[in-house]
Amino acid sequence: MRLSDPLGDMLTRIRNGQRANKGSVKSPSSKLRINVLETLKREGYIRGYEVTDNGDGKSELNIELKYYQGAAVIEHVSRVSKPGRRVYSGVKDLPTVRNGLGISILSTPRGVLSDSEARDANVGGEVLCKVY
Repeated sequence: MRLSDPLGDMLTRIRNGQRANKGSVKSPSSKLRINVLETLKREGYIRGYEVTDNGDGKSELNIELKYYQGAAVIEHVSRVSKPGRRVYSGVKDLPTVRNGLGISILSTPRGVLSDSEARDANVGGEVLCKVY
């Protein structure tokens, strides 16, 4: 079965794993997913991730979720740009999430960046998701 929105599937797995207090969740691997996870790790929303090979030519991501004093660090994660409706933003119009307490993850010409990194690099792009 092919997924129409692989990134949305990974974000849903993370959301469901956090709600069920799981230590880690698994997801199929892709370059975009790895780049988004790297941004989440840099910003401190997940502990880390590991890419494992299934042996049949496909790789899988093992995402370690992060908790602080028993509560999930990721309170809310939502997809902004969807396959049916892409959302783009210039550097001057980048959205702030919860007055700077959350992040937006963007796909830019310089790679996948958080909104603060995109402002520092002076680039805009496609707004992939919001996390707080």
